Amino acid sequence: MNEALPAVVKENETPVEFWFQDEARVGQQGMLSRIWAPIGSRPAMVRDNRRANAYIYGAICPSRSIGAALIMASANTEAMNEHLKEISLQVAIGAHAALICDGTGWHAKSKDIAVPSNITLITLPPYAPELNPMETVWEFLRDNRFGAQVWKTYSDVVRACSRAWNWFVSDPRRIATIGTREWVVL
Repeated sequence: MNEALPAVVKENETPVEFWFQDEARVGQQGMLSRIWAPIGSRPAMVRDNRRANAYIYGAICPSRSIGAALIMASANTEAMNEHLKEISLQVAIGAHAALICDGTGWHAKSKDIAVPSNITLITLPPYAPELNPMETVWEFLRDNRFGAQVWKTYSDVVRACSRAWNWFVSDPRRIATIGTREWVVL
């Protein structure tokens, strides 16, 4: 991973923060979540079949227990560029962020991606979502904030995304616990 960082970061011994990034679709066509119920019972669960969706672009830095997110209407390079700007603002002054993300086309592969100077994108190998703690964050939010929900409008979906993310990042210990990976040595 060290070889991916710019030479100026290595030469100046700039502190490096490891961030993890991903996006998740949240919307009216939701997922069923697990609930506690007596063995053998089949509890009723609501599920919406309409199709209004929002995307949470989220990133966490487990070592600093902080996060950065945007809620966007679509998943594309333009939205990713806005998210990179937001992450850039959250990186500690004088530090450089190694932003670990998957290989989706609008991430590192896009020719229109605008990576701020204090961020280096590091792409995970294909078919390895277990390496990205953000996948665990999305699963956690789906189980604890998005499951068994029916939203009437797109605005309700956006509000639910905002509330869920703010709830998640309100507990620094939760970020560190869910986001820490043994293979990232700081």
